[in-house]
Amino acid sequence: MDFISIKNNSALPLASVPELDYHTFFEVNTSLMRGDPGRHCATLHGIPEKERVRLLCAIADDATGEIHLSTSVVSRDQVLRSMAGEVPACERFEREIHENFGISYTGHPWLKPVRYPFDRADRSQEIASYPFYSMESDELHEVGVGPIHAGVIEPGHFRFICNGEQILHLEIQLGFQHRGVEALFLRQQGVLQQVMLAEGIAGDTVAGHTTAHSMVREALAGVDAGEGAAFSRTMALELERMAIHTGDMAALCTDVAYQLGSAVFGRLRTPLVNFFQEWGGNRLGKGLIRPGRNQFPFTPQLGTRLSAILDAYERDFEEMSAMLFNLPSALSRFERTGVVSREDLLSIGAVGMAARMGGLTRDIRSSHPSLWYPSLAHQPVVKHHGDVYSRVQIRRDEIRQSMHHVRQLLEQIPDTVESRILPEIMAPGRLALSLVEGWRGEICHCALTGPHGELRHYKVKDPSFHNWMALALAVRNNEISDFPICNKSFNLSYCGHDL
Repeated sequence: MDFISIKNNSALPLASVPELDYHTFFEVNTSLMRGDPGRHCATLHGIPEKERVRLLCAIADDATGEIHLSTSVVSRDQVLRSMAGEVPACERFEREIHENFGISYTGHPWLKPVRYPFDRADRSQEIASYPFYSMESDELHEVGVGPIHAGVIEPGHFRFICNGEQILHLEIQLGFQHRGVEALFLRQQGVLQQVMLAEGIAGDTVAGHTTAHSMVREALAGVDAGEGAAFSRTMALELERMAIHTGDMAALCTDVAYQLGSAVFGRLRTPLVNFFQEWGGNRLGKGLIRPGRNQFPFTPQLGTRLSAILDAYERDFEEMSAMLFNLPSALSRFERTGVVSREDLLSIGAVGMAARMGGLTRDIRSSHPSLWYPSLAHQPVVKHHGDVYSRVQIRRDEIRQSMHHVRQLLEQIPDTVESRILPEIMAPGRLALSLVEGWRGEICHCALTGPHGELRHYKVKDPSFHNWMALALAVRNNEISDFPICNKSFNLSYCGHDL
């Protein structure tokens, strides 16, 4: 067999994953993905093994709910055939492998740096000398924005090539937020130290990343945290989705100068994040989710409080939504602005909301469900126009859907209060992988233990790793004045990408 199939949140011995020569590895994985929108690359990365590198590829099969794993051990000085030539969605994965290990690829469009890690293979590559794409023409001009921006936001550089006011090309340079998170997971071997690192991967996706980390660690330790922990994690994920989507709708109203919408949606976010404070002591959900245990059990008293919050929220949310979606000045800015086609989304490997706004059904809650999602019978919200309007619609509809899921959960609060202590040392030589649908999309955490049960390798993929290219495509042939609203309609993570 050329690959082994596992279910989400599973662990297995690394030795049981087929090790292929690179030619077979290439053919197997490109054939799995080529022309099938139901299969996509969840992760493709390198694991250092002395002077060699073990490439690991995980293909998520949305139709079967399986994840197909295979590996190939290659030399660092090897020149490999690029999978991106057959499956463009692998382009950024291979850039990262080249940056980290120095492995070269033939047929790759451009092996540029991704995030400038501290231990990169070529230290002469510096963030100040990033090789931007350029066009030579007397009729075109370039506009550089960032990495320091006018607002209080994260750093990133946007290089526009314009013909007058029209954007012909946008290149996005990231890496300014790199903190070495994956290396820190290996240096900090304590359970609490590692889960706190997971909480800081992307500050607006605490529930998403902490849930993925917890389930990877539990799989490696052979521990089931119990239905109480699964309930709390599902609740936290859906409340986080509601809170961030609500805040994004406020920001989108700001970008089209609709002050009433900005004020009302901004206010509506507050009771949701304040509920996190009541539940676990932090408005962002930090401290709420821990591996192997139910840190803050969800009680019927909390359920009564949350039910009242949702009733008040829903009334004002629906009134404000009706006003926004019937406002000609807002709709004229949303509709047919920042369009990305389904074909392009498939090509770049878009995930989550960025995929679903253009007709591509990708949602881990339905394709690889875990926690309490099987009992919720989740159906992804999908739009088909690929524009800013579709991205606003998805937020509105997913808020409604998450509210429905939360109310379903409130009807079945578990009585049990489990408290399992996760062992510091896990089973040796095992590989685990977890996929979680964060509010942006698919989060992937992958971990490997060493001979003594310690973490030997840890890999994180935030959905923004895939979706920044969608923003670059969205602004093509739009006016440069439309960039802010296109950018906010995706609301991608700089630190989640840069790690």
